[in-house]
Amino acid sequence: MLGFLGRRVGQGLMVLVLISLVTFFLINLAPGGPSAAARFESTAEERAAIQKQLGLDRPIIVRYGSWAAGVLQGNFGDTLSGGQPVAPMLRQRLGTTLQLGLSALLLSVVIGIPLGILTAMRRNSVLDHAVNALSTLGMSVPDFWTGIMAILLFAVTLKVLPASGLADMSTGFSPIEWLRHMILPAGVLAFVMLPNLVRFTRASLLEVLGADYLRTARAKGVREWSVIVKHALRNAFVPIVAMIGLILPALLSGSVIIESVFGLPGMGRLAVDAALGRDYNTIMAVTLAAGAIVIVTNLMVDLAYTVIDPRIRHD
Repeated sequence: MLGFLGRRVGQGLMVLVLISLVTFFLINLAPGGPSAAARFESTAEERAAIQKQLGLDRPIIVRYGSWAAGVLQGNFGDTLSGGQPVAPMLRQRLGTTLQLGLSALLLSVVIGIPLGILTAMRRNSVLDHAVNALSTLGMSVPDFWTGIMAILLFAVTLKVLPASGLADMSTGFSPIEWLRHMILPAGVLAFVMLPNLVRFTRASLLEVLGADYLRTARAKGVREWSVIVKHALRNAFVPIVAMIGLILPALLSGSVIIESVFGLPGMGRLAVDAALGRDYNTIMAVTLAAGAIVIVTNLMVDLAYTVIDPRIRHD
């Protein structure tokens, strides 16, 4: 197990280095280039002075080396617009994104897996067709449109939930206020991710429902729910966990749109603002943080396999 963890950590570090290289070179090759940071200056001399001040006049490989050396010390540089340190701002925004992503993931798992089980047990029933129709709708409708419709219904028409922002924690933590602000964006993000989990749970469970050992358990008089929960679901859960691992990166990408629609001060919205402002240090920090989150969550999913199925060993 230790050898497996060592290899995975080494592979993860190599992936992060590759991500940083590709991202750094791509953003410097984008239209406008690094000089876009000084695009409002009127003369060539002023633009050259700004470039020299920001270190943008040096060769790209030298700038990457300086940036990488700073990252190893926990310094992601300063924003090109306001001159603020990127690292503290990223930590603050990361908390909001994690709240949104984990809330959406919890909703997806709590609702999606039971729905997948029910539709597998009642195949071709009215419930099965209704859930499949809703799943198709969830995969077809863009998440920004779903978010706008949710705001119009619950915030504008019914006036029961806030349309944007987070609860103000300056006067103390209020679970009710936090829930009121988080339920709409987390619900919309979960609605987009839910169909894949429902359909995958249903398909995985249908593969094992006709197995001989399940027929034997039924013949012994074991109740159907016990057959499903104790026998079938345990064997079907490994591919379901794999599907959850695939959902996690999608939650990060979905948060970019959801945070923008609902005005949440998270990492996704920070990435959008940085891209629009050509803030290269912030773009690099957000990309590296997102890559690290995906690598860590995939490692956790691999370790969860051994808990679900003891036959799986990581050597």
